[in-house]
Amino acid sequence: MEYHVIIPAAGMGKRMGADKNKLLVEIEGAPIIIHTLSVFEQDEWCKSITLVVNKHDQKEVNQLVSKYNLMKVANVVEGGKERQESVFKGLEQIEGESIILIHDGARPFVKQHFVHQLVEKAASKGAAILAVPVKDTIKKVNNHLVEETINRATLMSIQTPQAFQLSLIKEAHRQAHQDGFIGTDDASLLERMGRKVYIVEGDYDNFKITTPEDLHFAKAIIKKRNR
Repeated sequence: MEYHVIIPAAGMGKRMGADKNKLLVEIEGAPIIIHTLSVFEQDEWCKSITLVVNKHDQKEVNQLVSKYNLMKVANVVEGGKERQESVFKGLEQIEGESIILIHDGARPFVKQHFVHQLVEKAASKGAAILAVPVKDTIKKVNNHLVEETINRATLMSIQTPQAFQLSLIKEAHRQAHQDGFIGTDDASLLERMGRKVYIVEGDYDNFKITTPEDLHFAKAIIKKRNR
């Protein structure tokens, strides 16, 4: 099977506390975005990568793509004000009927077999997303008072990639744009249309690098894999 992937990478990552886009921060000798792109560059199922970046980062990102010889990066597109707008701009670069993956640039540790499971599920069902069971107890709180303890057996923490048939996700984004709706993720745009979204259970290594503390975990995963 085959797919195309869109990687929104236009955010500044303020919680990282860096003086640049967090995806350009290096871990173990390479920027975070390069670690992420390499996952798809090395996957024979991946036919193209569309990167959506901040206009101020476009030159540096293009240089990195050339430096690391990333042959599958077909487009480097300027992003929008919101992540959703950036993804929509990426979708506009892809035509025909295919499976589209949308993946956070700050998740460099997704495993290839999970990607393939997502592609197969999306091809047969329309939409599939990666998730892991919630490990912590979750409480609903109002004004610092506990209102309810949520049954965590029904809760999952959602990751990316999220996989869709191209026509479905384009329709969902167009409808959201027309309605002025901003979703918390791409799958939520299909959910509001009454479309079913299926879960593929992933693993906890596929976390999103967000804070300086996360860099320690990222380095540990890279060292573990190198061993």
